[in-house]
Amino acid sequence: MTDSPTSSPQQPKMDSGQDDEIDLLALFGTLWDGRWLIISVTLAFAVLGVAYALLKTPIYQANALIQVEDKQGGLPGMENLSGLLESPSNAETEIQLIKSRRVLGKVVDNLNLDIVITPNYFPVVGEAIARRFNGGPGEVAEPLWDAEYAWGGEKLTITRMEVPGKTGNFFLRATESGWQLLNEERKPLLEGKVNEPADNGRYALMVTELVAKPGTLFNVTKRSSYSATNGLQGGISAGEKGRGSGIIALTYQHPNPGMAERILDEVSRNYVRQNIERSSAEAAQSLEFLRSQLPQVKKDLEAAERRLNEYQVTAVTIDITAESSSLLQQIVELETRISELEIQRAEIEQRFQPTHPRYKAWASQMAELKQRRAELDRKIGTLPETQQELVRLRRDVEVGNEIYLQMLSNIQQLDIARAGTVGNVRVVDEAAANTAAPVKPKRALIVMVALLLGGTVGVGMVLLRSAFNRGVENPEDIEKIGLPVYASIPLSDTQAELVKPKSRAQLRGKERASGLLAVVNPADLAIESLRSLRTSLHFGMMDAKNNVLMISGPSPGVGKTFVSVNLAAVMAMGNQKVLLIDGDLRRGFSHDVFRVRNENGLSDLLSGKASAKEVVWPSGVEGLDFVSRGTTPPNPSELLMSKRFDEFLAGFSEKYDLVIIDTPPVLAVTDAAIVGKHAGTTMLVARFGINPVKEIELTKRRFEQNGIQVKGAIFNGIEKKASNYSYGSYGYYNYEYKSDQT
Repeated sequence: MTDSPTSSPQQPKMDSGQDDEIDLLALFGTLWDGRWLIISVTLAFAVLGVAYALLKTPIYQANALIQVEDKQGGLPGMENLSGLLESPSNAETEIQLIKSRRVLGKVVDNLNLDIVITPNYFPVVGEAIARRFNGGPGEVAEPLWDAEYAWGGEKLTITRMEVPGKTGNFFLRATESGWQLLNEERKPLLEGKVNEPADNGRYALMVTELVAKPGTLFNVTKRSSYSATNGLQGGISAGEKGRGSGIIALTYQHPNPGMAERILDEVSRNYVRQNIERSSAEAAQSLEFLRSQLPQVKKDLEAAERRLNEYQVTAVTIDITAESSSLLQQIVELETRISELEIQRAEIEQRFQPTHPRYKAWASQMAELKQRRAELDRKIGTLPETQQELVRLRRDVEVGNEIYLQMLSNIQQLDIARAGTVGNVRVVDEAAANTAAPVKPKRALIVMVALLLGGTVGVGMVLLRSAFNRGVENPEDIEKIGLPVYASIPLSDTQAELVKPKSRAQLRGKERASGLLAVVNPADLAIESLRSLRTSLHFGMMDAKNNVLMISGPSPGVGKTFVSVNLAAVMAMGNQKVLLIDGDLRRGFSHDVFRVRNENGLSDLLSGKASAKEVVWPSGVEGLDFVSRGTTPPNPSELLMSKRFDEFLAGFSEKYDLVIIDTPPVLAVTDAAIVGKHAGTTMLVARFGINPVKEIELTKRRFEQNGIQVKGAIFNGIEKKASNYSYGSYGYYNYEYKSDQT
């Protein structure tokens, strides 16, 4: 509180560290002042979070395991090149195969996932209510409100649905005899019975299960197979468990745990079936290749045998030497391996480019074998001519025979392999879901996030409100515009009770009870500050031209009347004779404070309807009289400019020690500027947190433009806030000195 009109001395400039500390304290103070708003918003978000967690449909997760084993060579008898021709299946490749449309498209078709069925639940809470129904098989809950809603236990299964345009949204209503298909406007499209196909040429439906009371609606959506497959691709999660393990974990989430398990099992079965078909196709392709090469191999063998026989007859020789026999055995083994590689050439060229490492390895092995064959050919060249030709002819026969027999054996093995193909994948764990613990929603996490979000929003609202609240909260801000603060009046709880609307029963028998805070609670801190104002005005009005004190303000609701009537009472209690005039001819209510009727007031005097003696009323406080505003006139400003008002003030200022005039806000109407011409002292009332500094400065300037000097300001309605505690502007809030009651 400011006890004198002297301005506060200029504070020394603080360093940046102190500024930071003050800002931090102000921030914490602002949050502390808004703690109830923060708590309320946080609790509201928490309640919404709990409601969401309880109402949200639980989601269950099914899990399955698939093992991918290493694949063997594509052709029997090619074991030496199996490491070159085949590589272990890459887990990422297999995952993409699992999520391919080839696999998932069959799942959609087999389980009719392109038909989405949901019971028509009551908005917001209907599904949560239905989940809590624990009826037996075939039982449904009794409707709580409308019979068209599902309340628990309803089931619908559709195995075939054909509609124009392939897609659409529909309703299906259960009837006494079966069902009825409706469009989105609830118009009938098709009717039928359970387990009986229905078709009218445009719509076709096969309902295999329907458990519901007649009138219950189901939402039925027909999607395209492509859309349903894409949706399933997004829902299926697959990943390798451990790098290089070949174990793929599949997961799928669905509100119905049983459906999640069926979908995942169907995915596993279709993937294994596709893998078997793929492996069988490889065996069939290899078998077809061998059978296409076998006639040519047999033809070459027969030609080689014929040439050998003809040479033996011509050369009259049938045997070879021991050295030639050894060379023959080596070259037969070498030529057999070369021939096998030649047979593999077609498969190698189909599967790999010449730059591929597999192709290069095959070519390297072929070049090595050919080099060794060239070395053996040089050794054969050292033999006698007859032995050379005989070795070459027998080599062709024996190599051809070996290749022919090997191909026959491979063909038999491939026939067996194709018939018994099992693929290189197997289901390790079938799909299973934990029905006791849904994976969503995570209720504890939702509530925690809601609490954090609520706290954040609450803090943001408090800070935003503080940022947009431009009302002055520090009297030093008023003094900076050259207007000394004569008093800082704290907000009074007792005054708040006095101005509350009273019921008729409360007013009955208490009509004469005073509404003056100075009378009801003289020890109130607000009254103590008015006593300090009385002292300040005693010195401040010494050089005034008269004893008329005008009290005004920038805007309505700042407490001008409260200050005026209670200051007048405090002055009167100080042994002064005081006259209080309600100069607000438009909305003055001082008569309500003194609990009297609004009759014969200032407006009646100025309009000539009442005399000066008739308008002066006793207040109930010794030494204090008052003049009410009177009948509301159509021209208040003109009445205040009349000569009668001059004469009235001149006459009564001589009879009283102090005349206090309560006027309307100067920024709203010009009445205060008119009255101010007659007042020797003008005080301005500003409200804590209501009037911005610029508004107070504009009020001061408005008076000065009319030749009225504002003596000082009264800072009214100060609330004790932690954000402003460091200002030291609360006066008696911090220093309360009571009488000893002992």
